[in-house]
Amino acid sequence: MVGKAMTKTQLLTVIAEKAGITKVSANNILDIITSTACAETKKNGQFIIPGIGKLVKAHSKARKGRNPQTGAEIKIPAKTVVKFRVAKACNDAVVPAKKKK
Repeated sequence: MVGKAMTKTQLLTVIAEKAGITKVSANNILDIITSTACAETKKNGQFIIPGIGKLVKAHSKARKGRNPQTGAEIKIPAKTVVKFRVAKACNDAVVPAKKKK
C-alpha cells in the first residue's frame, strides 16, 4: 500500500531543517534545480541527479494503436517524451535486492 505523497511544502520544510536555512532559501534552491533540470534535458537530452536518477529525452516512433471505446485502428504519431530513469543506488535503497537461495 502506498501512503500519501510528500507535498512541496513538506519537502521545503525538510530541506530547510536539515540544511539549517530558511524555507524561502530552500524554495529558491528547489526552483533552481527544477529549472536547470528542464533546461539541460531540453538542451542536452539528459540531466543527471547523482544518487537519484536522470531525466532523459526519448523519441517514440509512430505506431498503430486501437481506440479503446470503438476498437478502431488509429495512427499514433511519433513524439518526443521525457522519462525518468532511477539510479541503481536509489532503487536498491528503496527496494532491496532479493537474496538468492
